[in-house]
Amino acid sequence: MKENILVEVPVTGNISDFIAILRFPDFSQLFSEEVIIIAFTLALVASLETLLSVEATDKLDPDKNITPPNRELFAQGIGNILSGLIGGLPITQVIVRSSANVQSNAKTKLSAILHGILLLLAVIAVPMLLNHIPKSVLASVLIIVGFKLAKPSLFKKMFDLGWTQFVPFIATIIVIVFKDLLWGIGTGLAFGIIIVMVKSYQNSIFLHKKQSYDTNVIQMTFAEEITFLNKASIQKELFNIPENSRLELDIRNTTYLDYDIIEILEDFVIQSKNKNIFVHLKSERGNVDNPTSYIEFFKLKKQSL
Repeated sequence: MKENILVEVPVTGNISDFIAILRFPDFSQLFSEEVIIIAFTLALVASLETLLSVEATDKLDPDKNITPPNRELFAQGIGNILSGLIGGLPITQVIVRSSANVQSNAKTKLSAILHGILLLLAVIAVPMLLNHIPKSVLASVLIIVGFKLAKPSLFKKMFDLGWTQFVPFIATIIVIVFKDLLWGIGTGLAFGIIIVMVKSYQNSIFLHKKQSYDTNVIQMTFAEEITFLNKASIQKELFNIPENSRLELDIRNTTYLDYDIIEILEDFVIQSKNKNIFVHLKSERGNVDNPTSYIEFFKLKKQSL
């Protein structure tokens, strides 16, 4: 029972014994379906964990240096290949070690190299001493580091940023705690995509109405990007324009207009005639009154300034 609560590091008498305990892989199973699935899963999870650790470490860095993610993933891939060839465990960046280096005021990549060398020397030189360390001590260290990274003030900060930031944040944490990292990241990503879609739908147009004595003037400005997600809202706004009105449609700031939206505008040509709606279109292709065909209009080249 006592052995189960203590760290268990293999004890070797010399370098030869240390090399003997290494378990080299069975290359005959290299292309088996089970190995490929596990390898893909580990690569995905390790890459996600590394990218998350990179972002967290950059935020902890007092100098606010930016870690190149491509270089980090490339180094991790090379390291995992070499580790796999000698039967080692997968390699990934871990926020605990990274935060320890930051708190120790480390400034260069040499800190990570020395970190690994010291761990290797400890395992080789003093394994019996390490085996007297209770696992609960290591767990308490992880709890303290985790608390520093996710202290209550962080939750308050995310809550103050609004529901669009807080909901994906809290959903990710809950799923990570009760399921695992991969499910948590997927859940947070799904919530983020849904929120982006909802906000894109809500912010598709800005509608301003001005009332005068004898006519209604309606100003409608399209957002920078209009996709098929905005189709229903734009169609509704155009359909609700009252008869005998003047519509000023401004698309000068729109960089992308989905073809579904252009088709709605094309159908609005007939509707505007039936309801006696005067349309003044403003765009980078010029200003036009009562366009006869929006499809043909958007084929025109943009005017140079």
